[in-house]
Amino acid sequence: MMQTNYNPDVLTCLANLSNDEVFTPPSIVTAMLDLLPVDLWSNPTARFLDPVSKSGVFLREMAKRLNKGLEQEIPDKQERINHILTQQLYGIAITELTSLLSRRSVYCSKRANGRYSICSLFNNEQGNIKFERIEHTWIDTKCKYCGASKDVYDRDSELETHAYQFIHTDKPEDFFKNMKFDVIIGNPPYQLGDGGNNASATPIYNLFIEQAKKLNPQYIVMIIPARWYCGGRGLESFRNEMLSDNHLKEIHDFKSTTDCFPGIRVGGGICYFLWDSLYNSNKAIITSHDSNKKTSKERPLLEFGLNFFIRDSIIREIIHKISVFNEPKISSKVFSQKPYGFRTNFMDFQKSGDVKIYTKKSKDGYGYVSQKSIIKNNDSIDKWKVVTSRSTSVPEEDNGQVLRMSQTFIVEPNAVVTESYVVIDVFETKTEAECFYSYVKTRFFRLLCQATIVSPDVSARTFDLVPIQDFNESWTDEKLYKKYSLTKEEIDYIDSMIRPMEISNE
Repeated sequence: MMQTNYNPDVLTCLANLSNDEVFTPPSIVTAMLDLLPVDLWSNPTARFLDPVSKSGVFLREMAKRLNKGLEQEIPDKQERINHILTQQLYGIAITELTSLLSRRSVYCSKRANGRYSICSLFNNEQGNIKFERIEHTWIDTKCKYCGASKDVYDRDSELETHAYQFIHTDKPEDFFKNMKFDVIIGNPPYQLGDGGNNASATPIYNLFIEQAKKLNPQYIVMIIPARWYCGGRGLESFRNEMLSDNHLKEIHDFKSTTDCFPGIRVGGGICYFLWDSLYNSNKAIITSHDSNKKTSKERPLLEFGLNFFIRDSIIREIIHKISVFNEPKISSKVFSQKPYGFRTNFMDFQKSGDVKIYTKKSKDGYGYVSQKSIIKNNDSIDKWKVVTSRSTSVPEEDNGQVLRMSQTFIVEPNAVVTESYVVIDVFETKTEAECFYSYVKTRFFRLLCQATIVSPDVSARTFDLVPIQDFNESWTDEKLYKKYSLTKEEIDYIDSMIRPMEISNE
């Protein structure tokens, strides 16, 4: 028998579209609105702004709550709707198309003053959901406001500029004539392609949060990629500011994007947060969402002398045990980019020569260069080196495990590598290198790397949590678990997160 009573919310269907400008599922919007005080919905003077309106779902769901909350204050339904839509809810759409969609969701008409609009007071088509096509402000080859590449976004008038109004101004207060907003809420665009290699992109979601703070609201609630926890490209100052902001009251963390946005993958996961101007504490409530499991704990955002946020509560406990030993970290040993001066695309290697060079550009995996062509770290050429691929594997979807450091190998004396590889450490003897290599193979080592990785690229920061051991002896997980007194729960967690791995020389 055919089922006929399935009636999905159209905005839930839209939420499954994949784009850097991700539509937000109504269920997530509901959870985000639940972070706000209940009495806001019965306050006829409270004002709300979605500065990045796409489907209009945030404005629509807030309208529903206000409509119910103001029943006693404004008994007449039409009067109440008119008041909510003209005096309380405001939006800035990110494109002309989303402005029409947002108005359709909120006013029931793509024109605020249209025949079918549920508000009878608007005298213009936009109402309180504004959109104006603007251009980037170019300074040389980059946009002054968002850093967009002129080569990519200096477009014909038929194409979207992606010059989002809210962040392309020095005076965001001018949008609604110096209006004071109690709540700024939304899901900003995440990144812009910058014309670099391999579809390179620059994060921009941080710019929307910084702009929102300039308007001095009481609350900010936004949903963004979680990569900012560890910084990364263009996010160092934003991360530092966020983690030291005592107004950051709650973070809801999703390691798997699909737990939040079905069908969409965003590397590093997703989070939404509550920023409260009246809250003042160096601790925040961290709620971790993992499939149907949810755990919450109040804790500091900055700990252990780190300059990034440890999202995982079990890894946090492991790091606490490690920190007692006060051991230096592997990151202090890692070579900088271009360890011997050769770029990834270096092709001028020979079939024979003074020094062997490992490169992914050779079908054999290596070639030879002259000694005089090596311009950096010459004192390490004759030592044993442990290296790993600069580009590591991304999270595997099967049973939640992650494979990291799979292309790690020992480089013999009189050999170097291109920028395709990261030199983790160098040693005088082969035995020391092999002992270090055994350490890399442990789940313990790779779990600590996993906690810092926000992109597929490995750098010194990847090893910020990994303590240096005595490399006159080999290492196993069992020895490390015993040394740091890990519990069975912690060991089981590591085993569930990191798959066993046998890695061999290339």
